[in-house]
Amino acid sequence: MRKESKFFKYLAKPFLDILGRSEHIYMVVIAIIIGVLGGFGAVGFRYLIQLFQKIFWQTNRFSLFAVNNTPLLLRVAIPAFGGLLCGLLVYYFAKEARGHGVPEVMEAVALRSGVIRPRVVVVKALASAISIASGGSVGREGPIVQVGSALGSSIGQFFKANARQLKTLVGCGAAAGIAATFNAPIAGALFATEIILGDFGVSQFSPIVISSVAATVLSRHFMGNLPAFEIPKYQLVSAYEFIPYFILGISAGLIGVLYNICIHKSDDLFEKIALPDPVKAMLGGSIIGVIAFGFPQVYGVGYETITNVLRGNSVALTLLALIFVKIL
Repeated sequence: MRKESKFFKYLAKPFLDILGRSEHIYMVVIAIIIGVLGGFGAVGFRYLIQLFQKIFWQTNRFSLFAVNNTPLLLRVAIPAFGGLLCGLLVYYFAKEARGHGVPEVMEAVALRSGVIRPRVVVVKALASAISIASGGSVGREGPIVQVGSALGSSIGQFFKANARQLKTLVGCGAAAGIAATFNAPIAGALFATEIILGDFGVSQFSPIVISSVAATVLSRHFMGNLPAFEIPKYQLVSAYEFIPYFILGISAGLIGVLYNICIHKSDDLFEKIALPDPVKAMLGGSIIGVIAFGFPQVYGVGYETITNVLRGNSVALTLLALIFVKIL
C-alpha cells in the first residue's frame, strides 16, 4: 500500500473528512479547484505556444507574414525539428500523450475508470505547444482536452475519489480546458458531458458546469472577454438561403468522414514504417514543411486563415484545395 504524504495526512485528509459528509459539496469544491487550475492551464498553454513561436519564428503570434519572411530551408527544418522534439518527449516520458488527445481521454474513461498519469499534463502541454508553435498542422482543442482531463484525473486521484467520481472529474477537466480556451463555458460543459462521459445525469453535469464556468472566469481575467472568432453580421434575406446551408451541412459531414478515414489510414501507415517514433514525428513535420511551400496556410492551428475566410479575404479555389491539403 502506498504511503500517504504528510500533506495529505495532515491537511487534505481532514478537509476531505469534512466534505465527505456530503458528496455533492465534495464534488462541487473539487470541481471549482479543477476549474481554476484548468483555467490557469489553458492560459499557460497559450503563453507556452507564444514562447515557442518566438523561439522558432521570431514572433509572438504566428502569421503567414512571418512564414513568408522565413528562408525556405527553415520552413521545412522548423516543423521537422519540432516534430522530433515532440516525439522524444512523448516516447521517453509519457507514451499515452501521443495522438489527438480526445480519443485517449475517452479510452481512459472507458477502460481505466478515468485514471490518467499526472505526468501527461506536463508532457502533453509541452509537446503540443512545441508542435503547434513549430508549424504542426494541429489545433489546440485536442491537447487542451487531454491536459485538462489529466489534471482533473490527477486531482481526483490525490483526493481519493472513487471510480464514478473520478470519471466526472475527468469531465470537469476537459470542460475547463475547452471553456477557457474558447471562452465558451456552455460548449465546454456540453462537450465534456456528451463526448467524454456520454452521460447527462445531474450528478455529473453540475460539477462539470461549475468547472467550466470557473475556468472561463479565470481565462477572461487574463485573456479578455473576446470570442475565438470575430464573425461578421449576417442577415437572412430569403428562405431559399437555407438550401445552400443544407448542402453545406451535408458536404461538411462527408468531409468529416473523409478526414477520419485519412487520420486512421495515416496512423496505420506510420505504424508500418520501421523507424523510431521520434524520427517518424520528424518525418511528419518535414512533410508539413514541404506542403507549406505551396500552401503555407497548413501551418499551425489555422485561425488566421479562418478569420480571413470570415472576412471574405480568401480565394474560393484556394480554399477548396486547402480542404484536402489540410487533411493530408
